[in-house]
Amino acid sequence: MLTLRSIFLFLDRTYVMQTATKKSLWEMGLASFRNNLSSRPDVTAKLRAGLLTLIEQERNGDQVERSLLSELLRMLYDLGMYQQHFEEAFLEATTAFYLAEGAEKLHSLDVPSLLLHIESRLAAEEARVAHYLHVSSRKPLIAAVKHTLLAVHVPAILEKGFSSLLDDKRVEDLKRVYNLFGLVDELPALRQALSAYTKRVGTALVSDPERDREMVQQLLELKAKLDLILIDAFANNEQFGHTLKEAFEHFINIRQNRPAELLARYLDSKLRAGNKGSSEDEIESCLDKAMTLFRYIDGKDMFEAFYKKDLSKRLLLDKSASIDAEKSMISKLKAECGSGFTSKLEGMFKDIDLSKDVMASFRTSPHAAQVSPSVELSVHVLTQGYWPTYPPVEVNLPREILEMQQIFSSFYMSKHNGRRLLWHPYLGHCTLRANFPSGKKEMAVSLLQTIVLLLFNEGDGLSYTHLLQATGIEDRELKVTLQSLACGKVRVLRKEPKGRDVNDTDAFFFDTTFKHSLFRIKINSIQMRETETENEQTSERVFQDRQYQIDAAIVRVMKARKTLAHSILMSELFQQLKFPLKPADLKKRIESLIDREYLERDPKSPSTYRYLA
Repeated sequence: MLTLRSIFLFLDRTYVMQTATKKSLWEMGLASFRNNLSSRPDVTAKLRAGLLTLIEQERNGDQVERSLLSELLRMLYDLGMYQQHFEEAFLEATTAFYLAEGAEKLHSLDVPSLLLHIESRLAAEEARVAHYLHVSSRKPLIAAVKHTLLAVHVPAILEKGFSSLLDDKRVEDLKRVYNLFGLVDELPALRQALSAYTKRVGTALVSDPERDREMVQQLLELKAKLDLILIDAFANNEQFGHTLKEAFEHFINIRQNRPAELLARYLDSKLRAGNKGSSEDEIESCLDKAMTLFRYIDGKDMFEAFYKKDLSKRLLLDKSASIDAEKSMISKLKAECGSGFTSKLEGMFKDIDLSKDVMASFRTSPHAAQVSPSVELSVHVLTQGYWPTYPPVEVNLPREILEMQQIFSSFYMSKHNGRRLLWHPYLGHCTLRANFPSGKKEMAVSLLQTIVLLLFNEGDGLSYTHLLQATGIEDRELKVTLQSLACGKVRVLRKEPKGRDVNDTDAFFFDTTFKHSLFRIKINSIQMRETETENEQTSERVFQDRQYQIDAAIVRVMKARKTLAHSILMSELFQQLKFPLKPADLKKRIESLIDREYLERDPKSPSTYRYLA
């Protein structure tokens, strides 16, 4: 036909172009060839089968003559037979081929290898379009490959290997998952899988009491890992970010108050002096990371109670690693929760600063002359409302300490008439000078340890019963105090009989054989130890405060609405109160207010409450 068209080219250009009803030799030749080919279905069937066989052979890795395929398929397109006689059968064969291959590869390959295989298949089909298929086949071809090789296997792929990819932090493979799932509109399924993984791993961390010691650190590591994957693998997708946030909020509040307590304790360990190897920048980075967990916690009042308890010990015992870091943390909490949340914490710092001014004034006053030159006195004057509640404790203070208390009290009352000073011996600490046969030493001890040690100036070989009566310290506290002095790493007392536990029949002696390489010795202070009783008391105070807040919220709502149905009142309270609540807790407080005649039930509708002015 090309030869005929070339010979009669002049005829086509002069006669045919000037006669609208006549067709060119090329068009007439194509029509004749198409009619002859259409009249021979056996020929078209063999042609189609041959084309499909060659394409399947190429898909199986064999070399084929692409130029022949290109010429035959172009011929079919020019004849107008491409779609009917080839493309429909080609797409059916493609679907069948990749359905079979997808099922086989899913069984034989691991997920990373399967994803690479899918990528390579998609690239191969793109190349096939470029080399010999018509461009109109590209869209249905790629859609068929994506559906049969990927979309139908999405649940199986996620179940088989998604968790292991996250566990091993396989960022490149996860990026491949994200990109491929985006091609088949399966990103919602990927988000659900990410949410399920995060909840499962996080719940296992939070729910296991044996992992409490490392819980916060492990949660921070989990958060850092998932944030890295979010940015590098999931293109920092905003919806995926929301999914992670919701998952963390879900599992971190499963144990309601425990994570808040442990987060406060974790921050205490980072902000306390002795946290070796941490620079100011590292501490600041650690605080920022901890704040991300804080945002997920519902029981922020529980965190505040434990954080305040630990902060008080750091400030009073001068155990803070950095005042700048302490104030930075307060500013972060203030920015997150408002000034009302941090007002008491800021008041604690004000008290410490004011106490320094008070002591400076005391040292220049006539009262300071009454203090022995060999004694250096330092007093912290605290505002009761700012600090944790410390139960009053009666102990028998040594005469020297009582005299100094009286001198300072006289000075303070002369400056602030009408105020009352309440001394808390459990919060005090002292530095004692001791004369051992091996030389003089200075010992940093708690006030309770001081009370015990000073008794040995009056005599040796003191029984436990005698120490209990002489000090007035509560039995359990005295036993722990004696353990720190006679059974710990630094043993300045000797216990008979020997043993790690203190019994009522034990006797204690000044250890004349004591030796230590350092001049200034630190003996672990009893008040630095977290006790279960302390934690229970702190939690109990938070629960008590919550009851007051619930009562106030109920009265506030009812005063504004006068009459309200039970379900609407409960809904209002859940919106207003920001800490974890159970419906049973609210019902108890409503009943309490009814008993105290703040509310009453509507006689006609028991589920409706009325406010009593």
